[in-house]
Amino acid sequence: MEQFKKINSIITPLDNVNVDTDQIVPKQFLKLVQKSGFGKYLFYNWRYDENEKPRKNFVLNDQKFLNSKILITGENFGCGSSREHAVWALQDYGFAVIIAPSFADIFYSNCFKNGILPIKLDVTNVQKLRNESDEIEVDLENQKIKTKTEEISFDIDSYRKKILLEGLDDIAQTFQFEKEISQFEKNSKIPSVL
Repeated sequence: MEQFKKINSIITPLDNVNVDTDQIVPKQFLKLVQKSGFGKYLFYNWRYDENEKPRKNFVLNDQKFLNSKILITGENFGCGSSREHAVWALQDYGFAVIIAPSFADIFYSNCFKNGILPIKLDVTNVQKLRNESDEIEVDLENQKIKTKTEEISFDIDSYRKKILLEGLDDIAQTFQFEKEISQFEKNSKIPSVL
């Protein structure tokens, strides 16, 4: 997992609440065995019509948001099933930050495990940012969102902040204790199978 750096980007506004993981990446696309390749299926049923033509009125089909790294959305984002593929699709598409008033718990946890920063903000600040047309900066280290006119602070658990800043997935976190694990195994009274 890559270390999280400051993100400077325009915001992609998705003005929906209760967006579930099946809307983020529909179940028919869950056949891939790797984490990459899901971006093209992100919000597939909203992005494309029944003939697989882009819908003109969907925000991801607007060229001005093409390189956006920040998604801002409504309450309870990532609800529904606990599929990690939803986070993979958002990341593969290019999003590094998701801002919402609230997230489903498992989705929120999956974001950190995969290098995406989910930021919980009150509805007033979400609405302000949703109307922001200029590029903003998301500074995880200082826990600030900076627009041209103001700074908005956000809270984050210190351990989750650390794993994003250091780029530590679950396996890398375990390897930090490799010496202790080896010592435990060496001192263990468990009989050898061999």
